[in-house]
Amino acid sequence: MTAPDAGRGIAGGGFNGEETTTFGFPRDTFRILHVSTGNVCRSPITERLTRHFVSERLGILGGPIIVESAGTWGHEGAPMESHAETVLADFGADASGFTGRELHDEHVIRADLVLTATRDHRAQVISMGHSAGLRTFTLKEFTRLVRAIDPTTLPPLEEGVVNRARSLVRAAAALRGWLQAPTAEADEVYDPYGAPLGFFRSVGEEIHEALDPVVTALTGVPARM
Repeated sequence: MTAPDAGRGIAGGGFNGEETTTFGFPRDTFRILHVSTGNVCRSPITERLTRHFVSERLGILGGPIIVESAGTWGHEGAPMESHAETVLADFGADASGFTGRELHDEHVIRADLVLTATRDHRAQVISMGHSAGLRTFTLKEFTRLVRAIDPTTLPPLEEGVVNRARSLVRAAAALRGWLQAPTAEADEVYDPYGAPLGFFRSVGEEIHEALDPVVTALTGVPARM
């Protein structure tokens, strides 16, 4: 395997040579990997909105949260779709400098949390191995589980955002078998590739609605009204 890149942390900077845990996770960071198909529509929107929301809530304190994305059939080096950029601009998020990536083993190995657009993407990530099953969810599945977790059972932000985020993932994994989706489609974010801007915006609203409680739970800080 080749060495993974430095990631797309909201606070910038590289993490080469950092000390890692037994499973290869950086001890002082928490990596979120968003996965879709081409990595030019859904996962770029989700990546950049996550970074934007974490930065809004924590500012420089959110630096340990590294947010990336990739595609199971990723268009390596491709720009984000222009409608996806427009959706991000609607939310005040930064779309600049994005390039598409194909999903590789290194991305899954380094991730503390993998959030996929669909159940098929989730299955593909889990099939890659790397003990990914307990930390891989569809975005909407993870949102549903997070809503069921009592936030007072999570470590406070004063104990570190990384500690809180990892505790959240463990709690969500423990709930998965007990809290099923009402329908199979409830866990899907459908692909807007090639669709008009209006459909992209509806997908963006879905992603926004799903991400808000996730970022609130991760950081312990609600969105500003």
